[in-house]
Amino acid sequence: MLYDRIVPLDAVIFDFDGVVLDSENAEYESHRRIYERCGVQLSVEEWCGAIGVWKEGHDDQHFDRLREQASSTPEREAYHEERRRIFRSLVPAEPMRGIRELLLALQTAAVPTAIASTAPSRWVVPSAERIGVRQLFHTVVTGDDVARRKPAPDVYLEAARRLGADPARSIAIEDSSPGIAAARAAGMKTVAIPHWLTEPHDFSLADLRVAHAGELTLERLRWMLESGATGWKREP
Repeated sequence: MLYDRIVPLDAVIFDFDGVVLDSENAEYESHRRIYERCGVQLSVEEWCGAIGVWKEGHDDQHFDRLREQASSTPEREAYHEERRRIFRSLVPAEPMRGIRELLLALQTAAVPTAIASTAPSRWVVPSAERIGVRQLFHTVVTGDDVARRKPAPDVYLEAARRLGADPARSIAIEDSSPGIAAARAAGMKTVAIPHWLTEPHDFSLADLRVAHAGELTLERLRWMLESGATGWKREP
């Protein structure tokens, strides 16, 4: 046995963009291509700092920056229409590696699951349905449901409340440092799954870091609660 007793795993709560669906790459690329056409570079370093944080005027911040730096830019609506077209052509039709299998394992073990996303409901809910995983989550909490978005803990606390879960016996899965900060502020254990856009983030406060969700098992998640693991432990 890897542990003498099983600490109840009340819930596993997932961020959406970059964890359940690989939408971050498509979002970045949709802006970057328009920038390139206008002769302006949109670097990964500039982009990654905004991942995991939702600010007022979020949809327009990159358009406004382009307008400041380029001599000729599309009109605002034309910019967003082209951005959406590129995004739709790039966003995957399947969840990220290992996500479906992990959700099915949690469902079999009767461990409640939720999405806790800063993004709006109009994006998260239909996207989860489109990739065939919405029915595997007991509830979906988005930025529309709370007063404060990440890195505040509100979405995670609301997800735990809806599930009737104790945050201290719950695990959050995130791809960004603001997301890790939000889950930790809610009192949860955290798993970091960085992708190439968030690799520069500081994940030192995560309890576990893995390359993809396929590295996670029910036993491993329970072990996190039992052992009080911190740092970069990859065992058991």
